[in-house]
Amino acid sequence: MNFDKFNAIVESRLHYGEIDAASVVSEFKNVGCGDNYRIFLKVEDNIIQEATYTTTGCSFSLASLSIICDLVKGKTLEEAKQLAAQELEAAPQDVRYEAGRFNVVGTDHAIGLFELAGRQAGGHIFVDHTHTVSGPTWPNGCHISEVEVDPQTGSVAVVRYTSMNDVGRVVNPMIVRGQLDGGAVQGIGQALTEQIVYDEGGGQLVTGSLMDYAAPRAHDIAATFVTEMDESTPCKNNPLGVKGVGELGTIGATPSIVNAVADALARNGRAGLAPRLQMPLSPGRLWALLQSA
Repeated sequence: MNFDKFNAIVESRLHYGEIDAASVVSEFKNVGCGDNYRIFLKVEDNIIQEATYTTTGCSFSLASLSIICDLVKGKTLEEAKQLAAQELEAAPQDVRYEAGRFNVVGTDHAIGLFELAGRQAGGHIFVDHTHTVSGPTWPNGCHISEVEVDPQTGSVAVVRYTSMNDVGRVVNPMIVRGQLDGGAVQGIGQALTEQIVYDEGGGQLVTGSLMDYAAPRAHDIAATFVTEMDESTPCKNNPLGVKGVGELGTIGATPSIVNAVADALARNGRAGLAPRLQMPLSPGRLWALLQSA
Protein backbone atom coordinates (compact mmCIF):
# COMPACT_ATOMS: atom_id res chain seq x y z
CA MET A 1 0.00 0.00 0.00
CA ASN A 2 1.31 3.44 -1.00
CA PHE A 3 1.16 5.88 1.90
CA ASP A 4 2.94 8.78 0.17
CA LYS A 5 -0.21 10.92 -0.16
CA PHE A 6 -1.38 10.05 3.34
CA ASN A 7 2.01 10.96 4.80
CA ALA A 8 2.07 14.26 2.89
CA ILE A 9 -1.41 15.21 4.09
CA VAL A 10 -0.50 14.35 7.68
CA GLU A 11 2.60 16.53 7.48
CA SER A 12 0.76 19.50 6.00
CA ARG A 13 -2.42 19.27 8.09
CA LEU A 14 -0.71 18.58 11.40
CA HIS A 15 2.12 21.07 10.92
CA TYR A 16 5.02 18.71 11.47
CA GLY A 17 7.33 21.60 10.62
CA GLU A 18 7.35 22.32 14.36
CA ILE A 19 9.99 19.60 14.45
CA ASP A 20 12.56 20.80 11.98
CA ALA A 21 12.73 18.84 8.72
CA ALA A 22 10.65 16.11 10.30
CA SER A 23 8.49 13.76 8.29
CA VAL A 24 5.93 11.16 9.17
CA VAL A 25 6.39 7.70 7.68
CA SER A 26 3.71 5.03 7.83
CA GLU A 27 3.98 1.30 7.34
CA PHE A 28 1.06 -1.03 6.70
CA LYS A 29 0.87 -4.66 7.69
CA ASN A 30 -2.11 -6.97 7.40
CA VAL A 31 -2.21 -8.89 10.66
CA GLY A 32 -5.26 -11.00 9.83
CA CYS A 33 -7.73 -9.27 12.13
CA GLY A 34 -7.80 -5.60 11.26
CA ASP A 35 -5.03 -3.55 9.71
CA ASN A 36 -1.92 -2.68 11.67
CA TYR A 37 -0.22 0.67 11.11
CA ARG A 38 3.13 1.77 12.49
CA ILE A 39 3.65 5.52 12.39
CA PHE A 40 7.14 6.97 12.73
CA LEU A 41 8.02 10.59 13.32
CA LYS A 42 11.56 10.86 12.02
CA VAL A 43 14.23 13.14 10.64
CA GLU A 44 16.44 11.48 8.05
CA ASP A 45 17.08 8.04 9.60
CA ASN A 46 16.60 9.08 13.23
CA ILE A 47 13.30 7.89 14.68
CA ILE A 48 12.01 10.35 17.26
CA GLN A 49 8.83 8.52 18.14
CA GLU A 50 6.71 5.67 16.85
CA ALA A 51 3.13 4.62 17.42
CA THR A 52 1.18 1.51 16.50
CA TYR A 53 -2.47 1.58 15.50
CA THR A 54 -4.79 -1.29 14.63
CA THR A 55 -7.97 -0.58 12.71
CA THR A 56 -11.23 -2.43 13.13
CA GLY A 57 -12.07 -2.24 9.44
CA CYS A 58 -14.88 0.25 10.10
CA SER A 59 -15.70 3.61 8.59
CA PHE A 60 -13.92 5.72 11.21
CA SER A 61 -10.55 3.93 10.97
CA LEU A 62 -8.82 6.68 9.00
CA ALA A 63 -10.38 9.36 11.18
CA SER A 64 -9.00 7.61 14.26
CA LEU A 65 -5.64 7.18 12.57
CA SER A 66 -5.39 10.92 11.90
CA ILE A 67 -5.97 11.61 15.60
CA ILE A 68 -3.20 9.15 16.45
CA CYS A 69 -0.86 11.06 14.13
CA ASP A 70 -1.76 14.31 15.83
CA LEU A 71 -1.01 12.78 19.21
CA VAL A 72 2.33 11.48 17.92
CA LYS A 73 3.40 15.04 17.30
CA GLY A 74 1.95 16.69 20.40
CA LYS A 75 2.81 14.01 22.92
CA THR A 76 6.34 13.70 21.54
CA LEU A 77 7.22 17.31 22.29
CA GLU A 78 5.39 17.19 25.60
CA GLU A 79 7.26 14.10 26.77
CA ALA A 80 10.55 15.31 25.28
CA LYS A 81 10.25 18.53 27.23
CA GLN A 82 9.93 16.60 30.49
CA LEU A 83 12.95 14.46 29.59
CA ALA A 84 14.97 17.52 28.58
CA ALA A 85 14.18 19.17 31.90
CA GLN A 86 15.60 16.13 33.70
CA GLU A 87 18.75 16.12 31.57
CA LEU A 88 19.29 19.85 32.02
CA GLU A 89 18.34 19.79 35.72
CA ALA A 90 15.73 22.47 35.23
CA ALA A 91 12.00 22.90 35.81
CA PRO A 92 9.89 21.87 32.79
CA GLN A 93 8.26 25.31 32.65
CA ASP A 94 11.70 26.86 32.13
CA VAL A 95 12.47 24.71 29.09
CA ARG A 96 11.70 25.97 25.59
CA TYR A 97 11.89 24.11 22.27
CA GLU A 98 13.23 25.87 19.20
CA ALA A 99 15.10 24.85 16.06
CA GLY A 100 15.54 21.25 17.14
CA ARG A 101 16.91 22.05 20.59
CA PHE A 102 15.59 22.36 24.13
CA ASN A 103 16.95 25.41 25.96
CA VAL A 104 16.73 26.55 29.56
CA VAL A 105 15.41 30.09 29.42
CA GLY A 106 18.02 32.72 30.33
CA THR A 107 20.96 30.29 30.18
CA ASP A 108 23.14 28.61 27.59
CA HIS A 109 22.14 25.13 28.78
CA ALA A 110 20.62 23.16 25.90
CA ILE A 111 20.28 19.70 24.44
CA GLY A 112 19.38 18.65 20.91
CA LEU A 113 16.23 16.68 20.22
CA PHE A 114 18.10 13.75 18.66
CA GLU A 115 20.73 13.71 21.37
CA LEU A 116 17.92 13.57 23.91
CA ALA A 117 16.21 10.73 22.04
CA GLY A 118 19.50 8.84 21.79
CA ARG A 119 19.90 8.88 25.58
CA GLN A 120 16.57 7.10 26.07
CA ALA A 121 16.03 3.34 26.19
CA GLY A 122 15.99 1.98 22.66
CA GLY A 123 17.32 5.26 21.29
CA HIS A 124 13.93 6.90 20.89
CA ILE A 125 11.25 8.65 22.90
CA PHE A 126 8.36 6.37 23.87
CA VAL A 127 4.91 7.68 24.79
CA ASP A 128 1.95 5.54 25.88
CA HIS A 129 -1.37 7.33 25.54
CA THR A 130 -5.04 6.37 25.28
CA HIS A 131 -7.48 8.53 23.37
CA THR A 132 -11.21 8.13 22.75
CA VAL A 133 -12.64 9.46 19.51
CA SER A 134 -15.04 12.32 20.28
CA GLY A 135 -17.76 11.06 17.96
CA PRO A 136 -18.61 9.43 14.64
CA THR A 137 -18.14 11.02 11.23
CA TRP A 138 -21.26 11.67 9.20
CA PRO A 139 -21.10 11.75 5.40
CA ASN A 140 -24.07 12.90 3.37
CA GLY A 141 -25.24 12.19 -0.15
CA CYS A 142 -27.92 12.41 -2.79
CA HIS A 143 -28.50 9.25 -4.86
CA ILE A 144 -30.72 9.15 -7.95
CA SER A 145 -31.68 6.01 -9.89
CA GLU A 146 -33.15 5.61 -13.35
CA VAL A 147 -34.82 2.24 -13.81
CA GLU A 148 -36.90 0.44 -16.43
CA VAL A 149 -39.65 -1.98 -15.39
CA ASP A 150 -40.81 -4.67 -17.80
CA PRO A 151 -44.54 -5.16 -17.09
CA GLN A 152 -44.54 -8.50 -18.91
CA THR A 153 -41.90 -10.12 -16.70
CA GLY A 154 -41.65 -7.86 -13.65
CA SER A 155 -37.91 -7.46 -14.14
CA VAL A 156 -36.22 -4.20 -13.13
CA ALA A 157 -33.21 -2.87 -15.04
CA VAL A 158 -31.06 -0.15 -13.48
CA VAL A 159 -30.21 2.09 -16.43
CA ARG A 160 -28.33 4.91 -14.72
CA TYR A 161 -27.16 5.56 -11.18
CA THR A 162 -26.00 9.05 -10.20
CA SER A 163 -24.78 10.17 -6.80
CA MET A 164 -23.29 13.28 -5.20
CA ASN A 165 -21.44 12.41 -2.00
CA ASP A 166 -20.22 14.66 0.80
CA VAL A 167 -17.17 12.64 1.83
CA GLY A 168 -14.97 15.16 3.61
CA ARG A 169 -11.26 15.17 2.79
CA VAL A 170 -10.26 12.34 0.44
CA VAL A 171 -6.90 10.66 0.96
CA ASN A 172 -7.18 7.98 -1.73
CA PRO A 173 -9.84 8.75 -4.37
CA MET A 174 -9.67 5.26 -5.86
CA ILE A 175 -10.55 3.60 -2.55
CA VAL A 176 -13.31 6.10 -1.74
CA ARG A 177 -14.88 5.75 -5.20
CA GLY A 178 -14.67 1.98 -4.89
CA GLN A 179 -16.46 2.11 -1.54
CA LEU A 180 -19.17 4.37 -2.94
CA ASP A 181 -19.81 2.32 -6.08
CA GLY A 182 -19.40 -1.02 -4.33
CA GLY A 183 -21.76 0.08 -1.56
CA ALA A 184 -24.30 1.21 -4.16
CA VAL A 185 -24.16 -2.19 -5.85
CA GLN A 186 -24.75 -3.87 -2.49
CA GLY A 187 -27.72 -1.57 -1.85
CA ILE A 188 -29.12 -2.31 -5.31
CA GLY A 189 -28.82 -6.02 -4.56
CA GLN A 190 -30.74 -5.57 -1.33
CA ALA A 191 -33.47 -3.66 -3.15
CA LEU A 192 -33.88 -6.07 -6.06
CA THR A 193 -32.64 -9.60 -5.32
CA GLU A 194 -31.22 -10.39 -1.89
CA GLN A 195 -33.39 -12.25 0.61
CA ILE A 196 -32.87 -14.68 3.48
CA VAL A 197 -35.37 -17.51 3.09
CA TYR A 198 -36.22 -20.22 5.60
CA ASP A 199 -38.24 -23.36 4.98
CA GLU A 200 -41.70 -22.77 6.42
CA GLY A 201 -42.06 -26.35 7.63
CA GLY A 202 -38.82 -26.89 9.54
CA GLY A 203 -37.11 -23.49 9.70
CA GLN A 204 -34.17 -24.71 7.59
CA LEU A 205 -32.20 -21.94 5.89
CA VAL A 206 -32.54 -22.50 2.15
CA THR A 207 -30.41 -19.58 0.96
CA GLY A 208 -27.28 -20.54 2.85
CA SER A 209 -24.84 -20.33 -0.07
CA LEU A 210 -24.25 -18.08 -3.05
CA MET A 211 -25.76 -20.80 -5.23
CA ASP A 212 -29.11 -19.92 -3.66
CA TYR A 213 -28.71 -16.43 -2.23
CA ALA A 214 -29.28 -13.90 -5.03
CA ALA A 215 -26.38 -11.49 -4.58
CA PRO A 216 -26.04 -9.03 -7.47
CA ARG A 217 -23.96 -10.21 -10.42
CA ALA A 218 -22.17 -8.14 -13.03
CA HIS A 219 -24.98 -8.55 -15.58
CA ASP A 220 -27.46 -7.24 -13.00
CA ILE A 221 -25.54 -3.97 -12.68
CA ALA A 222 -25.03 -2.96 -16.30
CA ALA A 223 -25.94 0.62 -15.44
CA THR A 224 -24.00 3.80 -16.11
CA PHE A 225 -22.56 4.97 -12.80
CA VAL A 226 -21.88 8.68 -12.28
CA THR A 227 -20.25 9.17 -8.90
CA GLU A 228 -19.25 12.64 -7.71
CA MET A 229 -17.32 13.44 -4.52
CA ASP A 230 -17.59 16.75 -2.68
CA GLU A 231 -14.68 17.62 -0.35
CA SER A 232 -15.87 21.13 0.55
CA THR A 233 -17.04 20.22 4.07
CA PRO A 234 -14.27 18.52 6.09
CA CYS A 235 -15.25 16.63 9.22
CA LYS A 236 -14.54 18.53 12.44
CA ASN A 237 -14.02 15.44 14.62
CA ASN A 238 -10.52 14.64 13.39
CA PRO A 239 -7.47 16.63 12.22
CA LEU A 240 -7.52 15.34 8.64
CA GLY A 241 -11.19 16.17 8.11
CA VAL A 242 -11.97 12.71 6.73
CA LYS A 243 -15.36 11.01 6.89
CA GLY A 244 -16.24 7.33 6.85
CA VAL A 245 -17.94 6.37 3.59
CA GLY A 246 -18.19 2.58 3.86
CA GLU A 247 -21.97 2.61 4.31
CA LEU A 248 -22.78 5.73 2.27
CA GLY A 249 -23.47 3.83 -0.96
CA THR A 250 -25.54 1.11 0.69
CA ILE A 251 -27.73 3.58 2.58
CA GLY A 252 -28.42 5.72 -0.48
CA ALA A 253 -28.99 2.97 -3.03
CA THR A 254 -31.80 0.95 -1.46
CA PRO A 255 -34.43 3.70 -1.09
CA SER A 256 -33.30 5.27 -4.36
CA ILE A 257 -34.05 2.08 -6.31
CA VAL A 258 -37.36 1.35 -4.59
CA ASN A 259 -38.52 4.96 -5.02
CA ALA A 260 -37.56 4.83 -8.71
CA VAL A 261 -39.74 1.73 -9.18
CA ALA A 262 -42.58 3.43 -7.28
CA ASP A 263 -42.21 6.45 -9.57
CA ALA A 264 -42.30 4.20 -12.66
CA LEU A 265 -45.57 2.68 -11.43
CA ALA A 266 -47.04 6.14 -10.77
CA ARG A 267 -46.06 7.38 -14.23
CA ASN A 268 -47.98 4.49 -15.75
CA GLY A 269 -51.17 4.86 -13.77
CA ARG A 270 -50.25 2.35 -11.04
CA ALA A 271 -49.52 4.74 -8.17
CA GLY A 272 -51.83 2.76 -5.90
CA LEU A 273 -49.38 -0.16 -6.01
CA ALA A 274 -46.46 1.81 -4.59
CA PRO A 275 -47.40 1.35 -0.89
CA ARG A 276 -47.49 -2.41 -1.47
CA LEU A 277 -43.91 -2.66 -2.75
CA GLN A 278 -41.79 -4.99 -0.60
CA MET A 279 -38.10 -5.70 -0.99
CA PRO A 280 -36.63 -7.47 -2.68
CA LEU A 281 -38.36 -6.32 -5.85
CA SER A 282 -37.68 -9.62 -7.58
CA PRO A 283 -39.30 -10.24 -11.01
CA GLY A 284 -41.74 -12.80 -9.61
CA ARG A 285 -42.84 -10.61 -6.73
CA LEU A 286 -43.20 -7.47 -8.87
CA TRP A 287 -45.03 -9.37 -11.65
CA ALA A 288 -47.53 -10.76 -9.13
CA LEU A 289 -48.10 -7.25 -7.80
CA LEU A 290 -48.73 -5.92 -11.30
CA GLN A 291 -51.19 -8.71 -12.05
CA SER A 292 -53.16 -8.00 -8.90
CA ALA A 293 -54.03 -4.48 -10.03
